[in-house]
Amino acid sequence: MWVAIIISAITCLMMIMAVLFFPKVKLFNISLGSYWVVTVIGAILLLVFGTVDITTVGQALIADNAINPLKILVLFISMTILSIFLDELGFFRYLANLALTKAGASQLRLFMILYITVSVLTVFTSNDIIILSFTPFICYFAKSAKISPIPYLAAEFVAANTWSMTLIIGNPTNIYLVTAAGGDFMSYLKVMLLPTVCSGAVAFLFLYILFRNKLKQPISDATVSEVVIEDKLSLGIGVFHLSACTVILAVGSYIGIEMWLVSLLAAVSLFVCSIIISIIRKKKPDALIACLKRAPWELIPFVLSMFVMVEALNANGVTGIIYQLLGESNPIWKYGTTSFLASNLINNIPMSVLYSSILGGASSAAAIYATVVGSNLGACLTPIGALAGIMWSSILKEHELKFGYLDFLKIGVTVAVPALITALGVLTLII
Repeated sequence: MWVAIIISAITCLMMIMAVLFFPKVKLFNISLGSYWVVTVIGAILLLVFGTVDITTVGQALIADNAINPLKILVLFISMTILSIFLDELGFFRYLANLALTKAGASQLRLFMILYITVSVLTVFTSNDIIILSFTPFICYFAKSAKISPIPYLAAEFVAANTWSMTLIIGNPTNIYLVTAAGGDFMSYLKVMLLPTVCSGAVAFLFLYILFRNKLKQPISDATVSEVVIEDKLSLGIGVFHLSACTVILAVGSYIGIEMWLVSLLAAVSLFVCSIIISIIRKKKPDALIACLKRAPWELIPFVLSMFVMVEALNANGVTGIIYQLLGESNPIWKYGTTSFLASNLINNIPMSVLYSSILGGASSAAAIYATVVGSNLGACLTPIGALAGIMWSSILKEHELKFGYLDFLKIGVTVAVPALITALGVLTLII
C-alpha cells in the first residue's frame, strides 16, 4: 500500500512543480508538456514496482463499460475537434467581434456581453476551446482600446469554467464522472441546469463587484477590426455537425447509442465532408490539418497514466480508505468541497479519475454531481486547477501580461468560493 501511496504522491507533487516551474520539456527538438511526461513516468514506476498488475490495467482498458477511459477520451477529443474546426474558420472570433461591436464605449456593457457570449458558447462546445480562442482576442482588443484586459480575462475564464457544468460535454471531468456512474446526457441536464444558472449568476455578480471601479471608465478607442469568414460552406458544415452531434447526444440514451460513438461518427463525417470539398476545390484541407495539430493529444497519455495510478491505489485499498473517511453523510458538501480543493492539488482531471474510483460508480447521485461541481469550479481557484488554467497562463505570458499565482487566487477566492457555495446549495435543494 505504502509504495503505491508514495509513488502516487511524488508523481502528483512533481506534476504540480512541472506546471509551475518547467511547463515544457524538449526531446529531440520537440517541445512537450512536462505535466504528462511526469505522470507517464509515475505510471511506469507503479507497474515496475508491482503495485498494480498490467493485466488488470489492460482488462480495464478494453472493458465494455462507461468508465472505460478510451471511450471517454474518444468522446472528448472528438468534441474538441468539432470546436477547433469552427475556431479555425474564424467562427468564435466572428462572434466575439460581433459582441464587442455592440458594446460601444461602455466597459460595463462590453463586460456583460463578453460574459454572456462566452457562457453560451461554452454550453455547446468546450470550456478549453473557448478559453484558447477568446484569450488572445481579449489581449489584442484591450491593448488596442487602451484598457485593462484583466476584468475581461477573469470574466472569460470564470464563465467558461462555470457554465461548462450545464451539459455533460462541457468538460472532460463531467464526462468521466457521470458516465462512470452510468449517467447520460438528459439525466445530467435535469440535475445540473439550475445549479449552473444560479452559480453563473452569482459568479457574474461577484466579478462585477470585484472590477466595478475599472468598468466605470469609458473606452477611449472602441475600434474593432472586422472579422470576415471566407469559407462559409465549410462553416455551415461545421456548425451542422456540432449541432447535430449535440442533439443526438441529448437523445442518444433513449435510442441506445453511446456518446463516444456519436461524437466519433460526427468527427469522422466532418473530416470526410471537408476532404471532399478540398478535393473539388483542389486545395489543401487547412482547417482539418490544424485540427489534427491542435487536438489535445497530450490528454491521452495523461489520462491513461492517471488511470493506472488510480488502479494502483484502488488495488491497494487506498480509495476505499478515502471513501470511509468521507463517509456517507452530507455527501454534497463533503464531496463538493474536497473535490474543489483536490483539483488544485492534483489538477481536476486526475482528481476526477481518483474520485470516480472512490465513488465506485455506485454511490449516491448527490456525491457524483457535487464532485462535478467541484471539478469545474475548482479550475477557477488557482492556475493548477485545470489544464485550461495552465494554457491560459501561458497565453498571458506570451502577451507579456503579469498575472501571477496570487492574482489568480484573489479572483478565485472572491468569485469561485461564492459560486461553489451557491451551486452546492441549489444541488442540496434539488437532490
